[in-house]
Amino acid sequence: MSRNKKIFISFDFEGLAGITNWSDVDKRSTDYKREYMLKQLRAFLNGLGNSEILLVDSHASGDNIPWEITSEFPNVNLVSGGIRRYYMMYGIDESFDYIVFFGYHAGIGTESANMDHTYSSSSIHNLWINGLEMNEALINAAFGSLYNVPVGCIVGDDKVVQQTKKYIPKALYSVTKESIGRHSAVMRPMKDLLTELEENAKALIQREKSEFDIFSFKKPIEMIVEFSDTLRADLVSSMPLVERLDGRKVRIIHEDYKVIFEALLAMTYICAAAKLLS
Repeated sequence: MSRNKKIFISFDFEGLAGITNWSDVDKRSTDYKREYMLKQLRAFLNGLGNSEILLVDSHASGDNIPWEITSEFPNVNLVSGGIRRYYMMYGIDESFDYIVFFGYHAGIGTESANMDHTYSSSSIHNLWINGLEMNEALINAAFGSLYNVPVGCIVGDDKVVQQTKKYIPKALYSVTKESIGRHSAVMRPMKDLLTELEENAKALIQREKSEFDIFSFKKPIEMIVEFSDTLRADLVSSMPLVERLDGRKVRIIHEDYKVIFEALLAMTYICAAAKLLS
């Protein structure tokens, strides 16, 4: 008899069906679409059966998924709140069978992508690692590679699927909507999507860790970040190892991807101060 799988789920919101605008994913807004999110998340969790799950709420302040969901799914440990180390990837280690990116979206600057951004919608204008334009799925997948954990499934809009499938082809994918603009999308019928989410989850736990791709970067690793303005580049230029390239771009090169990953998180936190200084 095969053991129950151990699954790491990194949760984001913008890539889910029923979502088109920032107000849909803002807990303070009257338009907040928590119920749409929970319908999709429940369908996926249902399909995972008795798997051991770490569910990491990684959208905004990390307080979108109610703790009550663990009453319905007692096999789920929920990570909530921020700021925390490795934010979207908090808690990953070698014990997991695979990673799931749930509710993910396209990287900043993607044409016709719904709410495209990469880690910071207000501060980061573009981001490259080893010359590749990045989205959050690829950035986080490479962090998982440090622990030899592959990506098993990605749930998100068609644009993030198109971007990521080129580099992680063996993962299972669920397209939630067809993005047609920054604040517009064609939604899949709810019943059809919820059924697929549950079926994809069932298919995932039937597969072995070795069947999936581990995505990583060759060393040395170069990250170039282009910020939305020169003030943000001014702020992060004081970080160790960071080189200023021009008015809005900085670069960091290192052998250890963990250093690159933590530098990106630090940049986003530092750039929060720009709102006070502008």
